[in-house]
This record gives sequence, structure tokens and C-alpha cells, in this order.
Amino acid sequence: MFTLSLDNLSIGYGTYVVQSSLDLSLSGGQMVCMLGKNGCGKSTLLRTMAGLQPALGGKVRLLQSDGGQTAEQDLVMMSQSERARYLSLVLTERESMESTRVREIVAMGRFPYTNFMGKLTREDQQEIDRALESVGLVDKADHYFNRLSDGEKQRVLIAKALAQTTPLILLDEPTAHLDLINRIKIMLMLSRMAHEQNKIVIVSTHELDLALQIADRLWLMTPGSGVETGTAEELTTSGAFQRAFADESFSFVSNNQQLSVVVNKG
Repeated sequence: MFTLSLDNLSIGYGTYVVQSSLDLSLSGGQMVCMLGKNGCGKSTLLRTMAGLQPALGGKVRLLQSDGGQTAEQDLVMMSQSERARYLSLVLTERESMESTRVREIVAMGRFPYTNFMGKLTREDQQEIDRALESVGLVDKADHYFNRLSDGEKQRVLIAKALAQTTPLILLDEPTAHLDLINRIKIMLMLSRMAHEQNKIVIVSTHELDLALQIADRLWLMTPGSGVETGTAEELTTSGAFQRAFADESFSFVSNNQQLSVVVNKG
């Protein structure tokens, strides 16, 4: 069982601090959605955990419990090649993949485990097959990426992360530019992946409605004021959404633990 622990973490750029003193944790088998206004630090936190930018302070630890023993890995202090065995990242950039076949893209997830020549073993091929099957793209394995729909493209990128076989998967706006049906399908697939494969899945998203219904836990970020965590029910009844998204043009109303938005037309 893996547990992600953020200990007194500060994030930002140079001397500019976006969020500080973050203490958060998440165990395997759960999907968390990070919500908040633009500029609150969602992408900065994701990039810091992924090692794309340095932490301004604190630790990002991955704890593994096995038979009463606990092993600890500090993701911030790892080299990029070491980190790739514990953490996979799904971003929205796709330009360099357009003329590549689906199976070749998914195979990139096995690079942290290949030899210096990048040769794939039978085990690597099996992990690629499992990843394609998990996202329902076995029949598209030999298709070119640029021939796929937007929803299928997103599933290819998720399959690549699955083939990397890491306990922690981070995704930045995985449903951006997708239609309603594909947004729902992607979010449900990520939830199922976390539960069935015992992974820690963290999604940065603006999909408030889907996050409330599908995520196991929410990380609700407010600019400069830290992160409130809890289930959708807990954060709805506590008024956390009103604090995080405060605006004169609308308000949040909780009815029977369901959140709705009331537009102030006056």
C-alpha cells in the first residue's frame, strides 16, 4: 500500500510563494480532484509533485507499507529517471505525437525500465497490452494518433501512464476540450483505475460537477490560503466552496448535501 504525503510543502516560482505550509496525504485506491479558481496553485502543485519545478520548501514523500515495514521515498530529491518509476504524469501537450502509432506512444511508458538501447522485453509488451486493454483501445493499437477522436487521444495518454506502472498518477485537466460524454467516461475510468489497481490518482480539473460526484476526496484550493480537504459532502456542508469561489455574481446553495449554483441576476 502506497501513501502520498505532502509535508509542510511550499510551492511557487523563485521568491514568489503561491501556497505554503501544505500538509496533505492520500492513500492508494483513491482518486482526488484538485479544484479552485485560476491562479490558486493547482497546476503549480501538480508540477512540483511531478518534479517539473522545484519545491520552495518541505517534502513530497511516497510511503510504502508492506508487512508492518514502511519504506519512504522523497520524490523531490529523486533524479528524473528514479522518479519515473514512482510517478507518471498526463499533460495536455500532444503535438509531437500526432504522426505516431498508438502502441508506440503507450510503449513510451516503459522507458524507465528498458536498457540503454530501449529494447522492450516480453514483460514490457505485456504491460503495454494490459494498459491498452484497461482503456479499451486494443483495436486501435496500430492506428495513428492523429486519426483518433479527442476522447480516444486522451485515453492513449492515460494508457501510457498505466504502462509506466507507477503507484502515483497525476493528470492536468484530462477532460479539457472533450464533449460531455467523453468527460464523464474519462473521469469514471480514472476512478475505476484508482480503485481496481490500487493507485493514487490526482486530477487537476475545473469539472466541478463531475468531481463532486466521482472523486473520493477533494482538494479545494484558495489563492494564498491553503487547501481544504474532504469528501464532496463534507466540503459542501461546511461552506468551503463558497469561500473558495466567492463572487458577487453567484452563490452556492447546499440542499440535502447537493451543491447547486444560484446566479445573482440583479
